[in-house]
Amino acid sequence: MITLHGPATSHIDRLDPRYSTLIAASARLAKKDPTLWGKDAEKLAATRLNWVDLPRTSRTLLPELDALAAKFRNFSRVVLCGMGGSSLGPEVIAASYKKNLFVLDSTDPQHVAQAIAGDLSTTVVIVSSKSGSTIETSSQRSLFEESFLTAGLNPIDHMVIVTDPHSPLDQDARARGFIVVNADPDVGGRFSALSAFGLVPAALIGVDVSVLLDSADDAIESFHRAHSTAADVAYLISFFTEQYIALNDADSPLPGLGDWIEQLIAESTGKDGIGRLPIVIESSTAPVSGTCLSISFSQGGDLVVQGPLGAQFIFWEWVTALVGVALHIDPFNQPNVTTAKEQTATLLSQWDSQLPQLVPTSSDGSIDIYSQGKTVTDTLKALIDSVAPDGYIAIMAYCDRFSDRELAQLRSILAQKSGRPVTFGWGPRFLHSTGQFHKGGQTNGVFLQITADAHHDLAIPGESFSFHTLLMAQALGDALTLNQKSLQVSRLHMRNREIGVSEILLAAREIV
Repeated sequence: MITLHGPATSHIDRLDPRYSTLIAASARLAKKDPTLWGKDAEKLAATRLNWVDLPRTSRTLLPELDALAAKFRNFSRVVLCGMGGSSLGPEVIAASYKKNLFVLDSTDPQHVAQAIAGDLSTTVVIVSSKSGSTIETSSQRSLFEESFLTAGLNPIDHMVIVTDPHSPLDQDARARGFIVVNADPDVGGRFSALSAFGLVPAALIGVDVSVLLDSADDAIESFHRAHSTAADVAYLISFFTEQYIALNDADSPLPGLGDWIEQLIAESTGKDGIGRLPIVIESSTAPVSGTCLSISFSQGGDLVVQGPLGAQFIFWEWVTALVGVALHIDPFNQPNVTTAKEQTATLLSQWDSQLPQLVPTSSDGSIDIYSQGKTVTDTLKALIDSVAPDGYIAIMAYCDRFSDRELAQLRSILAQKSGRPVTFGWGPRFLHSTGQFHKGGQTNGVFLQITADAHHDLAIPGESFSFHTLLMAQALGDALTLNQKSLQVSRLHMRNREIGVSEILLAAREIV
């Protein structure tokens, strides 16, 4: 079950007609009514609502999952290649159950190199993609296939494919003899934590998936009652805050839940110039800045949401769907994600698959600056000065979230210096998360890209471009998309990562 407490609960007005609307919507959601979000959304919603049934329908996967776990029981390393909901859900499961899972949701060659550096003879790789056309996942798949062959191993014996039935990936993988597990095609990626996309990785790392399904099934029964916790939280998110939500899972038994909720809410609501932008903070004492609803999962904040992981998954999916009703938006589409993908493809074509020589406006130490300001401190100060009174700063780091992890400290520094909400996302994974909100939500954000040289690049088998070239095309393609929306983008490029991270953090701390 899900329980709520904290001072924000006093603002839930169950006599408000808007609350009654949410209760009625919740009852209709339980019946998978596709008309909840308006006529324009009805066609897509009709093919995206089976997540409501997953706590029960996913039980049909249990025999297949047991067989998979038995087949790979002697494999000591599990790598998951996936993006967005295909990776963030399994990452929460692994962290919450203290299991080892290498989530490869990056095209940064330094990060990718770590994924293929382990003992491949005892490695099983899960490739998760609804269509298989996601450029990050298809590139990673090709690299692993080649790596297994180079090591004298048969990729078929070391790879599991999770995809929709009859997708191009499904057809190709089956034709070549790979193990394939089909997911329900009527479940969108960010609502897929309790589908095969979440449960196959969970089973292979030794998690009892029936426990996840049981807790979700127990929780769902309460969501459409007269006093619904799902309606309560949807009411607060829709009417008690105008744009920002702070999420803190650092002190909870569910590490990473904030990142998963971030992509669910941001990508689902950030469109039509409205939405709710989650800000994942590092601890209960980390600066958030600005006005927002603060949510935690153990203690502290305006609202505390407690419950087991499976219940949390279905709860936040339910809440997000209800927020869509309250804000009159379609929670299942992502119209602006495609635009950035198209810009990436255009750049790769224009570059003839080779990264051109880029000329910075100035340099400071090991940092090349592609924006106003002769120093990094000046550039960051100018960025802060340009934020609207109701706006936010988004830091987008196209780097290695393992070895470059100290870069994430920049979020709290800029939040403290600016007094405005600041988000931090690792690229390109945030493109499948907050990337939709950046371009489709409120147009009051300013954006800081951080890119870096690759000391050792990696070729992508079957492609004429490398991982580093792909990563830079994704970064610059997204910048072009933001510019087309008249949004400001500054970029700092680290010629030397080890020195550059420290230089950027020091420059931020020197802002007056």
